[in-house]
Amino acid sequence: MEPFIEIREVKVSYNPIKAELPRITTSKEAYDYLCRSFDADTMGMCEEFIVLLLNRNNRVLGYYKLSKGGLGGTVVDLRLLFGTALKAMASGLILAHNHPSNNLKPSNEDLRITQRIKDSGKLLDVQVMDHLILGTNDNYVSFTDEGWL
Repeated sequence: MEPFIEIREVKVSYNPIKAELPRITTSKEAYDYLCRSFDADTMGMCEEFIVLLLNRNNRVLGYYKLSKGGLGGTVVDLRLLFGTALKAMASGLILAHNHPSNNLKPSNEDLRITQRIKDSGKLLDVQVMDHLILGTNDNYVSFTDEGWL
């Protein structure tokens, strides 16, 4: 006789932070906040992809280091990205990655993955607010500011 397998229940709990959360209203504020999450010692060596998680009032819930790759790219796994966003109860995302080359022009792959994340977020009611590309010389470009998002 085959075993009877019932569906397991997942327990969910939420412990909100009691302190005042920082609010992000501009790409410069997002850049300043995100700079602290990138490893300054390796920004010129390898590409990292970090997601800033926001609530409905654009207050920072936290950030998630999604991936760290090589000199020419890194992997963006949508399941990990949105799994984390949903667990954090995020309503908005600011995407960020660095270009070790210091070339701030987005690649075709940068544009493609941004659109895939934006489209996926629509299904889950999680808005992509911006995507920043950080350079190695304290510079950045914002997809929203440039009209690419």
